Amino acid sequence: MATQVTTNTRLQLYFITGVDLEGKDVVKTKSFNNVKTDATPDALLVVSNALSSLQQYPLMEIKRNDTSLISPE
Repeated sequence: MATQVTTNTRLQLYFITGVDLEGKDVVKTKSFNNVKTDATPDALLVVSNALSSLQQYPLMEIKRNDTSLISPE
């Protein structure tokens, strides 16, 4: 049976920076690497809200990207 080990976690915050000519949102991303791999969703939400309060644009979305190593048992 294979095992999975999370090796890296990245937090990405998406901000609406304006509207284009077609009326669609223009979105910019800020990425934060080296996030603790065992960080809980609640902890990431608290940090994301704190970081977004320092930005001039409204927060649209929060994503967590995990990189994992898959290996045989």
